[in-house]
Formats: sequence, C-alpha cells, structure tokens
Amino acid sequence: MHFFHPYFLFGLFAVLIPVIIHLFNFRRFKRVYFTNVKFIKELKSETKRKSRLKHLLVLLLRILAVCALVLAFAQPFIPVSNDMIKQGTRKAVTVYVDNSFSMEALSEEASLLGIAKKKAREIAAVYASTDLFQLLTNDFKGRDQRFISKDEFLERINEVNSSPGVKQLSEVFQRQSDLLNELNNETRISYMISDFQKNISDFDEIPDDTSKMMFFIPVRAELKNNLYIDSCWFESPVQQVGQHTTLNIRIKNTADIDYEKIPVKLLINNIQKAVTSFDVKAHSETTLQLPYTVFSPGVQFGELQIVDYPVTYDDQFYFSYQVAESISVLCINDEERSSYLDAIFGNDSAFLYSTANSRQLDYSTFNAFNLIILNSVKSVSSGLAQELKRFIENGGSLVVFPAVDMYLQDYAKFLNRVNAGFYRAIDTSNTKVVKINVNHALYNDVFDRIPENIDLPIVKAWFPIRVLTHSNQETLLELQNNNLFLNVQQIEKGLLYLFAVPLDDQFSNFQKHAIFVPTLYKMAVLSLSAGKLFYTIGKDEIVELNKVRLIGDNTFRIKRLDSDFEVIPGFRSMESRTLIYLQNIITEAGNYKLESEDLIIGGLSFNYDRKESDLDCYDTEEIREILSDRKNSAFTKVVSGTGRSFSETLEDFHYGKRLWKWFVLLALIFLAGEVLVLRFVK
Repeated sequence: MHFFHPYFLFGLFAVLIPVIIHLFNFRRFKRVYFTNVKFIKELKSETKRKSRLKHLLVLLLRILAVCALVLAFAQPFIPVSNDMIKQGTRKAVTVYVDNSFSMEALSEEASLLGIAKKKAREIAAVYASTDLFQLLTNDFKGRDQRFISKDEFLERINEVNSSPGVKQLSEVFQRQSDLLNELNNETRISYMISDFQKNISDFDEIPDDTSKMMFFIPVRAELKNNLYIDSCWFESPVQQVGQHTTLNIRIKNTADIDYEKIPVKLLINNIQKAVTSFDVKAHSETTLQLPYTVFSPGVQFGELQIVDYPVTYDDQFYFSYQVAESISVLCINDEERSSYLDAIFGNDSAFLYSTANSRQLDYSTFNAFNLIILNSVKSVSSGLAQELKRFIENGGSLVVFPAVDMYLQDYAKFLNRVNAGFYRAIDTSNTKVVKINVNHALYNDVFDRIPENIDLPIVKAWFPIRVLTHSNQETLLELQNNNLFLNVQQIEKGLLYLFAVPLDDQFSNFQKHAIFVPTLYKMAVLSLSAGKLFYTIGKDEIVELNKVRLIGDNTFRIKRLDSDFEVIPGFRSMESRTLIYLQNIITEAGNYKLESEDLIIGGLSFNYDRKESDLDCYDTEEIREILSDRKNSAFTKVVSGTGRSFSETLEDFHYGKRLWKWFVLLALIFLAGEVLVLRFVK
C-alpha cells in the first residue's frame, strides 16, 4: 500500500490523546455508600473489572478512529501497475478524438462520435484545472496545435463535428509528440479515442516513446455493415462526341450479409443516362459496366448513386471529364506532303489538321497541337529536337516516320535527348508484320477477334530500331524476324511513336493496309489529355492543367454546381503547364467547375476518402495483443471502459485503487462504536 500524502502519517501521534484521556479521566470513581460491608467488597471488585474492560474498549475504539482518520488524510492506494503516472507534477494532456465519417456509426447508446466526446469530458474530469490540455481531431487545425485550459478544452469538445479528414494513427501521434516535446518538467500523457479502423491503425509506425504515457480508448459500433461505391473508370481513356463509351464501377460490400438487386444510377449533367442493378456477396466486391453515348462536347459532370443505410456519405460518387470538340494535328514535312495523312486527318471534322515545312516552323505554336507527325524529315536540327522534346514532356504525342535518306546521326542525337532508342542502317530483307499488341490502348478496341491467318502489312525494307535496355518502350507491331515495326515510349507526360518504315511503297504496303487508318486515328485520339476523373478530399492533391495560361491579373475560381460555394485557389504557371494547389480548401464532396473570367476551364470532382467506408476495426483485445510486443508496453495502456464507469477505470490507472473512502467509513464506524459502548455498556 502506498500513500499520496505520506506526511499526514505524522498525525498518528494523535493516538496519544485518547491514551492520556484514559489515564487521567477514567481513573476517577464515584463513592457509593452501603450498609453492609460484605456487599461493598463484592461490588468494588466487580465494578473495577467491568470498568477496566469498558475503558480499554473505549480506548481501543478511539485509537482505531484516530488511525483511520489519519490514514484517510494520507490517501492510501494500491497501485494497479508498476508504472503509474507520476504524482505531484503538472500534467500535459493531449486528447485525440477521431471525428472521421466512420464515427457516425451507431452503438447501443449513441453515435461513436458522441461517445468519444463524452469520454473526452471524463478524461478532463480526472485532471486538475491547472493542468494543460490539447484537443486534436482529423481536421489538424492550426489553432489546435497549442495547449489550452481545462475550461476551454471542454468548450472545444462541444464544437467537434464529423469531418471528411482521414489521418493515420502515426500522423496523430507525431502531431501530439510535436507539442508535448516542447515541455520540460510536466508529465506527458497522450490519449487516442477512435474506432481504430484497420486501414488507418498503423500501430507499427508509432515509435516507442517512454517519455509519455499513451492511452488507447476504442469505441465500437453495434453494426459494421456498409455498401459503397469505391471508384469508377472508363474503358477508353478518351471520350469523343457521338462515341459509345462504357463506364466501369467498383462497388464493395463490407457487411456480413449478401445484397441482391441493388439499383445503381448514372447521371451525366443531371440527366439519367443509365441504370442497372447488382448482386454482391458478403465481404466482397463487384464491378459493373454502364454503357452510354456522349452527345455533346465540353465538360461532362457525372454522378453515381446507390441507397444504403445507415452509412450514407459514400453512396454518391462524383466524376467529371472533358469531351474535346476537335483534335489538333500538325504534320511536319520536308518537301512533299503525304496524301495518306491528308486523307485521314484533312477530311474529318473531328480534326484540326495543319501541315508545315520543316524549314519554316513556328515553334511557339507547338503547344496548340495534341499530335505532331514527323513525316520523312531528313534531318532534325538541334532547335527542332529541343522543341519536340519539350512538346512531348508537356503531354503531347509525337509520331516519327523516318525519311528514305534520313541522317541517322541527327536522329540519334534527337532520340538520345528523350532517352529513346535510335535508328540503325537500312535493312533490305523482306519480311512482314506478324504480331499486334492488342492489350495496348492503341489496338484494344480495334478488333473483335484476330483470326490466325490475318493479313498484315508486308515489309520490303526497314530501319531497325535499337531499343535501350533501361527504357520503358512497348512493342505495338512486331516483324517476323522479331524486330520492331512500331513501338511507343512514355516520356514524362507524353508519348513517342517510332515507325520502322517511311510512308513509301518501296518499303511496305502499310499506308495502303486496312490497319493504317485505325492506327493513326487512335494515335490522334490518345493524344488528348484525359485528366483525372476525380480527386479525394483530404489528400491535398494538385490539379495540373496543360496548355492553359492566364492573362494579366486574371485568376482561377472553383465553384460548386449545386450551391453558391466559391473559392479562389493558389496556382503556379510553368511553361505550358499550370499547377493549381487545392490545400484542403474543398471539404464537401460534389462536382465543381473551374473558371477564369466566366470561362469554364474544366471540371473538378471531389469524393470523400473511401478508407472510412471499410468499417473493419480492431477490438480491445486485438489492440492489447498488438501493443504487448512493444518495448514501451509498460507505458501503453488500452482502456475499454466497459463493465464499470470509464472515469473510475481511468482514475485507477492514475491513482491506483484509492482506499481513503474506506478509512473514513472505518473512522465513522469506530466513533459510532465508542458512542454505543459509552451509552449502553453499564
């Protein structure tokens, strides 16, 4: 047994008081007269024995009462562990209340967030008003990174509401440590109140720290069932007007039950485009396909909807994409234009087709094009090579048809600039194309099926392409001798296509073959920048715009479609790119438009983090087992608060099993016993 105030034990000397009273007060006797001496002797002997017994009993009760009262003031306790919080110093207490969307789930009493706030108040009740407090939530607000008083702490608890923010436990611990480590003499105590979802509870990333006590307080929901839309994507990376497209949707079920015939709706610009239903097994996922047709150019705002209860924040999924009115194509020639290329791009309204001579180029116009074709250009100057490199890195697509009499050294220098392969001397052996990479986006929707004896281009002469071993090139068309006929390489944000032959009948019949048109057409289509379909709130992502620059003092504005919300984001212009910094300025899921001077630049869609949708959480025993292997396990406690008052459980960790109430009770019992003895014992 230990004492909070051991100096009160000097009060045990007060037991001398009843002893002194006993010695001087109870030795006085009353004189009684009797007529018979015999009876006097018998009475005197009997009275002395009874009186001595009574006096000793009263003395004992008084001594016990004084001892019990002194021990009560000394506040004895029995430690619940060998590493109790140090007493007699000021405490610095930081409390993390998980206010993510998963905390909206219901327990038997109330929502998990309501229970967490209640426990935070009970934590404050354990400490003195002179102690320091910090209240931390997933919002990570600047004002929360300082200590406040107990009264202000209690006020802040009332202001805590659900937030779309999602933080890993290691991030929370680091935030708490940053503030606690600024102190010197205070006792440091950290609390985490959460449902401890498995996808955010990275206990292994929390470092061992013996400079502070850590308390993990789990709260659990009664039901963990949830059905939600996880993500979506298109079959084709680029959408065009009049094109039949397919949207893929991934739906996850974290419940213990199967779902059947659940409807899902697709809305484009608030118009229902498709509807279907799905079945999904317990603890599994399913992928749906919703086909529809794009009828108008411009920004398209999409929304997916399902119905699920009680967790509803993830029942909508927002996305947006751009449908270009036309694709800008530039063909660079030496002398003669290619009639084959003119026929593909010059007579189709879907393309803005331009041609230019290699000796009369305006490099400043390159950023206006999506696709540039280098057609039979003998020599690539250093200036042209530099501008083509910049064009590709900024997201453009470049197609190279070698010239019959090209300067191999110039091409090698140019291709070396972009870390690509290079052409070698001409090979006049006859061969043919025998393999098509149908897994690549260029050909994945061109063929319904490929017959075994498919007729592919014949090659009479060709320029071998030397591939660098460390490059990320991908073969699209392969020759019978295992050499390349067409390959593609991702360079920064753009694509480089290299053909092994020029558009010349003396080299091959590729330009007259049926595969020629879809190949060039898809190259042009894939040159469009698809952009991101959606962004995740809380991840502080950066929006990148290609070929968009502001003039003068103009700025960007982000406006929500269905409300008056409007905000001006920070941005930075870099050559042909513009970076927009969101910096967590968007806190509500939905579709937004990006404007500049009332001109719509594009669409931005934001969804809540789906980490919160998986309600699989660690229970109390699992957390204890995980933390038991830590080096500082003695400084780490898991408090469930079940079975008895949470505040009492918490006080036990701080003050042990406190016994002062029992000693007060004993003192009262002993005093009551003394009264009874004096009153009723004759």
